[in-house]
Order: sequence, then structure tokens, then C-alpha cells
Amino acid sequence: MSFSFGPEFEELAAQVTNWGRWGADDEIGTINLITSEAVRRGVAAVRTGRNFSLALPLSEAEGIQAGFIPGRVNPLRAMTQLNVPMTGDPTGPCVNDDVVTMGLQCATHWDGLGHVSYQGVLYNGYPAAGITCFGASQCGIQQVGSIVTRGVLLDVAAAKGVDRLDGGYAITGEDLDAAAELGKVSVQPGDVVLLRTGHIRLLPDKFAYGVPSPGPSIHSVRWFRDHDVAAVATDNLTFEVWPCLPDGALLPVHILHLTYMGMMQGQNWNLEALSADCAADGIYEFLLSASPQPFTAAVGSPVNPIATK
Repeated sequence: MSFSFGPEFEELAAQVTNWGRWGADDEIGTINLITSEAVRRGVAAVRTGRNFSLALPLSEAEGIQAGFIPGRVNPLRAMTQLNVPMTGDPTGPCVNDDVVTMGLQCATHWDGLGHVSYQGVLYNGYPAAGITCFGASQCGIQQVGSIVTRGVLLDVAAAKGVDRLDGGYAITGEDLDAAAELGKVSVQPGDVVLLRTGHIRLLPDKFAYGVPSPGPSIHSVRWFRDHDVAAVATDNLTFEVWPCLPDGALLPVHILHLTYMGMMQGQNWNLEALSADCAADGIYEFLLSASPQPFTAAVGSPVNPIATK
């Protein structure tokens, strides 16, 4: 008998699954929802041209990883060429190069559909055994291509009247409705939702930033499916609420989003400057450019998301 979270989880999974929705060979899931109409909606959201980078610094010294997750190494950058003369003459043109070693999911990143499997399968029923030491033979992040669409900020913390949600706060569909009402925005198919908890305010204390953490719970999953969200990103380390719900469960929202819905998750997105601007002008929609780096066969990718208002 295979592992199961129980009948309620399995019933929810059956309700939100997108397996086969875009064909038996689909590998990108809800990114299919980013149609030309969704892109034009994002372009139409631009009013002032102000840009906000939502990425954390890629820095060994300022890196957020504290050793909780094996392999998520903070960026280690070194020089490989230092003022090397092109012609042998140091007064002529000289070249500088550098190299980086890092975990692809160590800072601001997307989790791809190959990141989590359940009961031996990935999104769309692909076998988990397709993930090998060579990477993902299906659902690799390079399949995604571009992510340019309308972004919507749902500031759950502001909707609750606080600067930061408490660690362990489980976000529900009702919380998302309240945040949408605060921003006077209607989430539409193909939108990318940026979910602010304020948890990132705990940095630079990376241990406090780790766990416990507020985040989406299983009681929010149907909301994302009902609204046909293309992808969702949060401002925390664990993405979903931690400790997870139900008690004792591990990564149920990851499984429902990535494995069943085929919806990518973003983590460690810095939404503070954007949220302050949205609160100031009352506009919670924008053009979002957040394409993953096309690492072949990778299950995640760093990203420098840009919100243009």
C-alpha cells in the first residue's frame, strides 16, 4: 500500500488536479494559462513605468540559507580572470571574469514541477524515476520559457491589519479574498499571485526567518485552482505554512500545487517595497516579468522578478 495523507487530502487532490488538461504530454502545467490576453492585461496594468526588483541579493555574506536544507548553498563567487591582458600588454584591453557555485533554490527562486513527487509520480503522471542524477527528463524548468503576465499582490498581512503574520499562521481562501478586496483587484486566469506575509522582515536573522513560518495552507489550494492562477510566490523560506497542516503532514501544499495542479511556486520574494508602493497608490496590479533561467533538466531556478507599475 502506498503512502497517503488520508481520504480528505486525496479528495482535494482529485478536485484540483490538472492532469491531462493540456494534453498527456504537457510539462508546464498552469503556465499554459498565460495567454496573449493575460500578457496584454499585464501590459495594460502599467501606468507610471516604476520598476521594483523583488529579488534578494545573490551573496555569500547575505545569503539566507543556514544549512537546514542539504545542497542549498549560498552563492559562492570567485574571480577566474583578473585584469588579464588580451595582447600581453597590461596597458591594453584586459579581461575580468568570475564564476558562481550556488543552489538554484538558495535565494529568490521558482520551484519547478520536477521539485516534488508523490506516490511515485510527478505532475501529469510522469514517473518520479525520471528524475535522476542527470536531472529531470520531464518537467524540467527549461520547458517553461517566459513568464510575463499580469501580477497581483495579495497583501494578507495588511488585510489582517498587521505588518507581519505570526509564524505558523495558515492562510486560507477567505484570507485571499480579504486581501483581494483590500487591493480592489479581481484575480483572473493567467495571473501570477504574489502573496505577502511580511515574514521576510525577520531578515537578516536567517534562523528566525526559517521556521515557524506563515504561508498558504491546504485550505487555500482550491482558491488557486478556482481562479486559474498561473503561478504563486511568497515572501518566506518554506512557501507553505510551517508546521504544515494537517498536523504531522509534510509539504501537502507543495504536492497539491506542483504535483497535481502543475502550478509553480516562488519562494523568498522580497515584496516589501512593492507592497509599500501599492498601499500608497492603491494599485495592486502590475506587469510581472519573472522568467526562470533555462537550466536544462533543472527542477528550480533563481529569478530576478521585476514588477512594473
